[in-house]
Amino acid sequence: MRAIRKEQLDFLDWEFGAFFHFGIRTFYEGHKDWDGKEMPLSGFAPTELDCEQWIRTVKAAGANYAILVCKHHDGFANWPSKYTEYSVKNTPWKNGTGDVVREFTDACRKYGVKVGLYYSPAQFGSVKMEPKEYDDYFVNQISELLTDYGKIDYLWFDGCGSENHKYDEPRIIRTIRTLQPEILIFNMWDPDTRWVGNESGMVPMPNRNTVDCLNFSVQTERKDALKEKRFLPGECDCRIRLKNWFYSDRDLHTLKSTDELMGLYYFSVGRGANLLLNIGPDRRGLLPDEDTKRLLEFGERIRSLYASNREAQVERTETGYTLSFAEPTLINHLILEEEMTSGEHITSFRILIHPYSYGKPICIYQSSTVGHKHIATFPTAFTQKIEVEILSEDAPHKMKCISVYYLQ
Repeated sequence: MRAIRKEQLDFLDWEFGAFFHFGIRTFYEGHKDWDGKEMPLSGFAPTELDCEQWIRTVKAAGANYAILVCKHHDGFANWPSKYTEYSVKNTPWKNGTGDVVREFTDACRKYGVKVGLYYSPAQFGSVKMEPKEYDDYFVNQISELLTDYGKIDYLWFDGCGSENHKYDEPRIIRTIRTLQPEILIFNMWDPDTRWVGNESGMVPMPNRNTVDCLNFSVQTERKDALKEKRFLPGECDCRIRLKNWFYSDRDLHTLKSTDELMGLYYFSVGRGANLLLNIGPDRRGLLPDEDTKRLLEFGERIRSLYASNREAQVERTETGYTLSFAEPTLINHLILEEEMTSGEHITSFRILIHPYSYGKPICIYQSSTVGHKHIATFPTAFTQKIEVEILSEDAPHKMKCISVYYLQ
């Protein structure tokens, strides 16, 4: 198995990221992937585009990284690419002198947010190139993105539309790794992270970061076998609104509640994966007002959880760990974090609570993997002592941290 990269462990520490679907389709209500409808360049006119507003907002909500759709399945380039006429350079916006990718990457660096770029490898439009010609086009555009915008932390490839296409994978990966040696690649060809197999923001349990195959896209049940088992942290992508990745005038009523977003946080970060939450900037080029408000509410809820820490003395035992409190206290969350430099090793555990007055310890929670972070939630209890029993492991584990919380 390959050695675990420091960048992969850093990725898990990012935990929460923002996804921005923005482009020509933002301005054509009702268009769908692969519907073949024309979207003329004259429609692209974000009169108030402000990527700093996007990044300020998601940073305030707690996001540590952000990903911009640079080219979606429609082929539109959000930067003035030399290799296509279907790009911002031929739109009315800033008289063709604008560059969304530039404004986005500059904003990320200004606010200390990791930079991610999305690129759909799929061919587009009615004219199909020959495989070699398309590989050239693909490599040329990726090279622009990885050469002209400084250090890129994360490159996000979408498998949709590539189900039956063969790429020159060695050439593509060689180009990427040469231009950006520290970059992380999502899910395809030579991945550093993996897609969890749905777009609902929920990682299945058990969530093992060491895998031997990958889910490919929402359009197929196909899994790609890896040549060897690899450590590939999971990422849960989902939308802040129910159905649309790009902005729509018609779906504000589907904006997820703060409670539902917090649930997705538990289903992703709370199960040892990253949460990647999509917000579609509107036709002004700003995050919609209601989405912005909801994001900030979500961020406040996350902060409230970590602010509710209960001080506990942690002792290692033969079977796991004991947590003791100076005084009896109310608790309803316990967070376990494995030290991951040599991988994850805990495969099952349980939490027992000692009743405050008398009686034997009672099991209140049982699960499988811990990995980067496992947030155990349970009904509020009053206690002075908790036990964490490690029921099974595939090698001796190291625990990075155990902490206890009471969120009202």
